[in-house]
Amino acid sequence: MDHTYGLDTELFSELCGKKETFWPNGLLKPFSPVESEDIIEAEQRLLRFAPYLKEVFPDTRKANGIIESPIRYLPRMQEVMQKYYQTTISGKLMLKCDNQLPIAGSIKARGGIYEVLKLAETLALTHGIIEKNDDYSKLASSTFKDFFSQFSIAVGSTGNLALSIGTMGAALGFRVTVHMSQEAKQWKKDLLREKGVGVVEHVNDFSYAVEEGRKQCLKDEKCFFIDDENSMDLFMGYAVAALRLQKQLKQEGIKVDRDHPLIVYLPCGVGGGPGGVTYGLKHVFGDHVHCYFAEPVNSPCMLLGLASGKHEAISVRDIGLSNKTEADGLAVGRPSALAGKMVQELLNGVYTVSDENLYKMLALLHESESISLEPSALAGMIGPAMPQIRTHLKSLSFTDDQLNRATHLVWATGGNLVPESIMHEYVTKGKGYL
Repeated sequence: MDHTYGLDTELFSELCGKKETFWPNGLLKPFSPVESEDIIEAEQRLLRFAPYLKEVFPDTRKANGIIESPIRYLPRMQEVMQKYYQTTISGKLMLKCDNQLPIAGSIKARGGIYEVLKLAETLALTHGIIEKNDDYSKLASSTFKDFFSQFSIAVGSTGNLALSIGTMGAALGFRVTVHMSQEAKQWKKDLLREKGVGVVEHVNDFSYAVEEGRKQCLKDEKCFFIDDENSMDLFMGYAVAALRLQKQLKQEGIKVDRDHPLIVYLPCGVGGGPGGVTYGLKHVFGDHVHCYFAEPVNSPCMLLGLASGKHEAISVRDIGLSNKTEADGLAVGRPSALAGKMVQELLNGVYTVSDENLYKMLALLHESESISLEPSALAGMIGPAMPQIRTHLKSLSFTDDQLNRATHLVWATGGNLVPESIMHEYVTKGKGYL
């Protein structure tokens, strides 16, 4: 019997010992930019829904109903991190502010909202009550709400996906039930209930909550289950981010080519969000973009699935880890089979980060740049300061000059909806660790 599950002994012992570690992906293959019809189709659907979103959600009006987040430079954070971690971050440090995404305040506003919109469109087209060239703002009327109210949606979540699906589904008129795992924060459950969403609380983890959501839907032919572990629609909703980012970087005059690499750091839970973004980025930038996933030391499910080659057939509990972390959105024990297989040849590597370091960076970012993120959204932040990642990039034949011209883009996955009192607790806790 293989007691290390196909992992090399050193990696196995570091993971079991909850040590911060880095795994370089040996399956990485060259990739030329290629237009993906699936990503284009997802972008076009979101554009069709823009008039509806603009009508129903005031926070999307400024961008004409487009759900997008800004990018921003982090010069002070870069200085503070270099000093604190005694290292040099060459190139520019930037933040992709998905914590500011309208409607749901997290990266899940991309995939989760997209899948609900696709479902609504499919039902409306099938029943002949809308055509693709219509003005979709009409979906805000009571006629459409009454129509959608005969259907229900179920989802299992640690929190943020439930917020995006619950908010969007309820606004359209669907009956929504979210199955929340034990890691879900109370304020997220409260917020969903305020929006009229049914919340079922479980004392088990994410995979159990997903399974319960799936079971509920099997009992009702008018129930649609949104599957965070296996949904291609969620995946493509996330991938659209790459098309938008390409435009934003151009507007900022930021080049992405061999001499100006784009290095992206993505917090990873089950893998759909970072997987979809990575898939999109590779289709847009090819080998000029380098993506790294970041996971908590207690929940390195994607690292484990990829490094062992077992994907969803292995859980962090198999190697004695608890899957308990303050990073609620990343508290996942078993990775998505879909995401793992989609990114296994696209991803540079995966690293793990301790809860203590998440809180330290949360406090540093809050002090240096006045940006408030939830703990899980800080998982990407330590990446640019990790010597193992610089070493890995050099192993891909990058020179110091090229790395000095790199853009380090940390993906901030959530934080805007965190109540002030709780954010204050987070910052205080982070300062305590510092």
